[in-house]
Amino acid sequence: MTDEAQLFRVTHPFHPLYGREFALADRRNTWGEDRVYFHDDRGDLKRMPAAWTSAAAPNAFETVSAGRSHFRIEDLLQLTMLIARYRETSRQAKRRAGRRKLSSK
Repeated sequence: MTDEAQLFRVTHPFHPLYGREFALADRRNTWGEDRVYFHDDRGDLKRMPAAWTSAAAPNAFETVSAGRSHFRIEDLLQLTMLIARYRETSRQAKRRAGRRKLSSK
């Protein structure tokens, strides 16, 4: 082991520390999740999921898409199912409303 500190960068785009680099103090699997431990600017020991950092293995989707897509395929497929379900519910509601108008005449 070398004396050099192992560094990692916060890569989660919505994390307030995004883009910041920290020295890795420890890395543990806690509560079933790989976490990195580091000291913040005040010297307090902090932790975050390793998946939110450069310490994690590269995500296959991000590697293949090379930044060309903001959405994963499985998320887009789920969205299309939600839209289809919404449209069907809308059509059924319009049919029921139409029947009520006819029956009230």
